[in-house]
Amino acid sequence: MNEEFTDIWAFLAASPLLWLTMTLVVFQVALWLHRQLGGSMILHPVLIAMALLISILLLTGTDYDTYFEGAQFIHFMLGPATVALAIPLYEHRHQIRQLLLPLLVAGVAGALVAAISAVLVAALLGADPLTLLSLAPKSVTSPIAMGIAEKIGGLPSLTAALVLLTGAIGCLLSPLLIRLLGIRDDRVKGFALGLSAHGFGTAQAFGISATAGAFAGLGLTLAGVMTAFLLPPVTPWLPGLLP
Repeated sequence: MNEEFTDIWAFLAASPLLWLTMTLVVFQVALWLHRQLGGSMILHPVLIAMALLISILLLTGTDYDTYFEGAQFIHFMLGPATVALAIPLYEHRHQIRQLLLPLLVAGVAGALVAAISAVLVAALLGADPLTLLSLAPKSVTSPIAMGIAEKIGGLPSLTAALVLLTGAIGCLLSPLLIRLLGIRDDRVKGFALGLSAHGFGTAQAFGISATAGAFAGLGLTLAGVMTAFLLPPVTPWLPGLLP
């Protein structure tokens, strides 16, 4: 019986459809658990799904490359989903045009601070150059961050995990910070969420208002573009940050 199960699993594991289906099923389970646990941002459904999928991969002895053969179909859809954010941006184009200069300044500053601060902290804690390169684009949405990590010599898989953690932590801390700073403007709330917590923050911003969601999409986009342009030229100096 055990041999039959092993043979069946070996057959299924070779099919990309298995890991695509597994990812979708696990995420639905994570959403259910999230609701049952009261919707706490500490237990974000993506974090729950990550923990479940990692456990399954470890228990079955499946490597990341095999898993990604199926999951790549979901990864591919991240690109079109990001591009679709252009629709709310177009609807709020007049407000964006009025605030163009401060938004650009904030976007550049946010992208630089997000990358540099993370790398400096990791360097002080003794991270190796590969980890630093994987960590630098962690505040950018996954498809862009993984592309940047691959270009600069980091590990895209590690970057993807760090991106998810960054988004979850950003969503967890943002309500507290918004209250402490007394921010009332939905445009500022949304832009800050998109800039610092990428897709996670953008989804949360749409829960605030359509205006916040549109500006979050702008923040997400600016963070991706600025990081893609500014990070590769400075990566040769990142290893020198090691103590």
